[in-house]
Amino acid sequence: MFEQKRAYWRSLDNAAKLFSAASSPKDTRVFRFYCKLKEEVEENALQEALDQTIEKYPVFLSVMRKGLFWHYLEKSELRPIVRTEYKEPCSSLYVRDKKTLLFEVTYYKKRINFEVFHALTDGTGATEFLRELVKNYLHLVHKEELEPVELSDQYLTVKDQEDDSFSRYYDPDFPRKKKKKVKAFQIKKSGKGYEELQVKEATVPVKELLGISREKGVSMSVLLTTAFICAIHEEMSRMQEKKPVILMVPVNLRKIFPSDSMLNFFGYIEPGYQFGEGKDSFEDVLETVKIYFRENLSKEHMAGRMNELIAIEKHKILKWAPLELKNRCIRAGAKMAEQEVTAVLSNMSVVKMPEDYADYIEKFGVYTSTNRTELCICSFKDTLSLSFTSRYDSTNIQRNFYRILTELGVQVTVTEADFPEDAKANYEGKKVLQIFTFCCIAAIVLSMMTDIIISPGVHWSVYVASGCATMWFTMAVGYVKRFNLLKNAAWQLLIMSGICVLWDLGTGWRGWSVNIGIPDICLLIQIVMLIISRIRSLSPREYMIYYVMASVYSMILPFVLLMTGVIRYRTPSVICIGCSFLLMIGLIMFKRKEFKEEMHKKFHVG
Repeated sequence: MFEQKRAYWRSLDNAAKLFSAASSPKDTRVFRFYCKLKEEVEENALQEALDQTIEKYPVFLSVMRKGLFWHYLEKSELRPIVRTEYKEPCSSLYVRDKKTLLFEVTYYKKRINFEVFHALTDGTGATEFLRELVKNYLHLVHKEELEPVELSDQYLTVKDQEDDSFSRYYDPDFPRKKKKKVKAFQIKKSGKGYEELQVKEATVPVKELLGISREKGVSMSVLLTTAFICAIHEEMSRMQEKKPVILMVPVNLRKIFPSDSMLNFFGYIEPGYQFGEGKDSFEDVLETVKIYFRENLSKEHMAGRMNELIAIEKHKILKWAPLELKNRCIRAGAKMAEQEVTAVLSNMSVVKMPEDYADYIEKFGVYTSTNRTELCICSFKDTLSLSFTSRYDSTNIQRNFYRILTELGVQVTVTEADFPEDAKANYEGKKVLQIFTFCCIAAIVLSMMTDIIISPGVHWSVYVASGCATMWFTMAVGYVKRFNLLKNAAWQLLIMSGICVLWDLGTGWRGWSVNIGIPDICLLIQIVMLIISRIRSLSPREYMIYYVMASVYSMILPFVLLMTGVIRYRTPSVICIGCSFLLMIGLIMFKRKEFKEEMHKKFHVG
């Protein structure tokens, strides 16, 4: 057995860079793969099984961090803890500035849930992890009946698991065809849309569906894609038929380009149909989709699309753009790309388990967070699981889809998605900020009322409003950055410096902000950072970048103010510059290795 050694940190793959930038509370980019057993789940056994599984796939023990140009994944000593299901399915796992694992294992009754942030892995990687987890769990619970088995004859090293196959197969000289941009039909929310993720599930027999697909001379994927397109069309008006119905269908690139990577490695195709031109029957759509799949699933076509996406990532302007600007560009691009797709269909293919183990399993299922309508599919033995997710209150498309399959001769069994009653999204933190915001507004309004009634010529309300605005802004930044106290302190250093100057200007410039305020704030924040690091026992890798930022800022700003003659009282600024310089020199001399590593991580561009 080879020793499992992980990289301390690694760059994100091409797809992960999109997910890390575009994720939001409404579109978390989290998907759930689950296994429903024929018996109740035992928590202690599941925890032990998870500990065993993570030993085989340590690549999952990563946290997301921010650099100057890109996000990156960093090795973590955190360990996953199994717990009962407690929140809305596919809720956020990546919380900015919070150091947390990007996956979670929960259970409810007979169901084992594996949820993962898409920047960490794709459907194939999640499938392998869940298979291993379920196998380990069943062996622990049924040791007497089940022999230990390996799910694969091939042993994957961590290097295999961490392989960035996008970069490995990228060919900058490969000819790329420009795709014509077409705006697709968009499913609109009704006036009373729900915020919660709506999950609708059903099952169909694989043999029945496969038999009908063969009769029509197509694959199951082509048949289901056609049924989905036609189900959407039934909800369209004549005016809406001017735009085509287009589905995004992810494709596992490992079937085209050999790879054992556990990272993202998928492409996509976009089959669709233009209705309203006379030939709108199921057979007409089926033939068009069949031709599209045949022409676009070729190795040459998938390679061209993959190279096109990677070429955008490696463009010099985007590559060297600061992360915050880059994120906004990626989000804008993702929003524009959404206009070219009506819905998503993800086929996770077949999930296989050893025969003895399969006797304890009822089914596997998968679904994902989405801000549109998405259908996820996977099969186990003779059960094909269909899972619709959306944030719309209407279920007409799902109803149409099931009816179409039934008319084709497929038996559809609709199942009720079973979740704990208290599994809801948590908005408590937002409520605190909302209450504070209301209190600030109320204070301003009351001060204005008092001003008008008691002393109309004094305008004390201006000072009250300025003070409330100052408190609110400081509080808002503190709330957003509450998960990382050192980052919060770095932001407060900038904010408090700026506020000091604004108050000095607003009250008749006396220079106290630059002579005393800024130097004292710089020293205070650096002392606070040292205390936080000490109390929380942070490693040099966790505090290094914030010490560097604070010390550089605290040297440069007072120095510039001194050289330009703005400062008249030199003592505080000289002390601030000297102490900040000593902090920086101390980091370089005594933490040289960590200093170089952190600078390399934060400023990497590839």
